[in-house]
Amino acid sequence: MSTLDEQLSRLSPAFLELLERHKFDRARFNRLAARVRSGATASNRVSGQVTPPGPGDVTALPEPGSREYQELEQRGLELLKSGKCALVVLAGGMATRMGGVVKALVEALPGKTFLDLRLAEMDAVERRAGIRAPLWLMTSHATEAKTREALGDRLDGEGVATFSQHLSVRLTPDGDLFLDESGAPSEHAPGHGDLPDALRESGLLARFVQRGGQLVAMANLDNLGATLDAAILGWHAKHDSPVTCEVVDKVGSDRGGIPVRLDDRPVVLEEFRLPESFDPSTVRVFNTNTFVFDAQALLDLDMQFTWFTVSKKVAGKSALQFERLVGEVTSHLDTKFLRVPRTGALSRFLPVKDQEELRSRQAELTAVCRNRGMLS
Repeated sequence: MSTLDEQLSRLSPAFLELLERHKFDRARFNRLAARVRSGATASNRVSGQVTPPGPGDVTALPEPGSREYQELEQRGLELLKSGKCALVVLAGGMATRMGGVVKALVEALPGKTFLDLRLAEMDAVERRAGIRAPLWLMTSHATEAKTREALGDRLDGEGVATFSQHLSVRLTPDGDLFLDESGAPSEHAPGHGDLPDALRESGLLARFVQRGGQLVAMANLDNLGATLDAAILGWHAKHDSPVTCEVVDKVGSDRGGIPVRLDDRPVVLEEFRLPESFDPSTVRVFNTNTFVFDAQALLDLDMQFTWFTVSKKVAGKSALQFERLVGEVTSHLDTKFLRVPRTGALSRFLPVKDQEELRSRQAELTAVCRNRGMLS
């Protein structure tokens, strides 16, 4: 049986160049794959003591119209007016449950794609602040070209820019290189945990900090409720931690990453990382994957991410891939959790994963987009 490294070496020079251009770490990949080949099963569960959030770990956003809310909003607006805030949108996904198209180009509302509405969001921020905040889209090899084509003249490389996350390849369950029916390797983007590295590598973050930039917000492309919001920017600026993580109330049997304390440190942990003895249903909020980061802290971040082995079905066959999660940043940078609205025109959590969910959310999406000035 050939070694995995030999199998990689037999790939075409063009594909190897593609991997190299997208920061494929061959040595790390071989180390992770060796674990699979040896039959070792690395546990995804954390070691240490996990307890529910402590007093003050999760704070509710003040009611709109209250004095406290208005003070936060004014503080955030001043940050926007002085050019100190940027928004990163995770746009690397293919909408596999919507026909395998670039998700940014899916029509979210009649005549408006997700990308159209994100651009309209930044137009609305500019009308209010008098200055345009940068919009950076983290694409992937699968979405980069079509996203850039759709942006057209609006793509200037700074105010509106794309940067690509990393690229990797899949394995068979035995730890060999996974090949499709044509004999080609099966590529994939290795998760939104690429964000800190890929954003630094792009140069966008360093140039933003040099210009006096202070805050970088991050949101999923398909969560149109997670906009660049002055009150939330103001809330982040008011506390002394470099990360704000938005959470919403759970409804029914909702599951997802939750705020907990790991060895008395507030962190986000996905349920598959929790000790078996910890009941995630006791924590009644979960992470929306919407963050605000201190730009300098993100630029200086030096951490070793945990790589998780994830099982996938590719053309009906079992495959393995290695991924990392951006929420693990909370294990390295002090984090505050902000509970935000989930319903109504002020909702900050409206994810859309398939066509059925998109159809069912049309009224909510319209109300939210009108409320934020993204629709006339």
